[in-house]
Amino acid sequence: MKISACIITLNEEKNLPRCLNSIVSLVDEIVIIDSGSSDRTAEIAASFNVRFLSHPWEGYVKQKNFALDQASHPWILSIDADEELSSELLENLKALKNKSDHPAGYEISRIVEYQGVKIFHGDWFPDRLVRLFQKEKARFAGGEVHERLELNGPIQPLSGYLWHYTYQNREDRLQRIHHYADLWAKTAIQKGKRATILTAALHAGWRLFRGFILKQGFRNGALGWEIAWGNATEVYLKYELLRKNNNPGHH
Repeated sequence: MKISACIITLNEEKNLPRCLNSIVSLVDEIVIIDSGSSDRTAEIAASFNVRFLSHPWEGYVKQKNFALDQASHPWILSIDADEELSSELLENLKALKNKSDHPAGYEISRIVEYQGVKIFHGDWFPDRLVRLFQKEKARFAGGEVHERLELNGPIQPLSGYLWHYTYQNREDRLQRIHHYADLWAKTAIQKGKRATILTAALHAGWRLFRGFILKQGFRNGALGWEIAWGNATEVYLKYELLRKNNNPGHH
């Protein structure tokens, strides 16, 4: 089993060393597609002996598919710069390399670390994603944000976690909530979706209840509330932006 790791980057000097250190003993090649970093991303990549290619940003889907096209091996480990393989996951992935019989892909649970705490409750858990897959059976698809992997064939779960260091702090999260809500609304507008004044409140209320109560976000205390409230805020903003676009004169 020969594996190419595919990573897309933009100014990831803080995250990249941690990510690369966690995969370097597993993969046979690392392909980084960079969309114009102005920090030390290229320098860090060079110290790890990776294939570093500059490619103008075309959105998540096209960028990730471009990365797949550059990979030379039949298996792909798709990992983000702000992610890291846990030691258990690394061992399980290494064990796969000696097997001869494989599904089309393997599904991994991703755990967010937020403000120094690994979050095992609420909306963020369990975030199951296919991250190791056969290149010829896979393609990325989707809108401006939340690209999804379309895989032709069976999937098996793997134990071990993918740690996700997604937000630097509250301010960073707030910025991204606005950014993702904006991208989502653009995609929804292109698809001709509509929203009323009630849509935003109902969707946001349900998201808050689901994350904090049903998915037990309350078990993370004040941090759990902050996460659930932030997720509900993003949902509210998404539908509000859509509604304002539907009714440009009404704000």
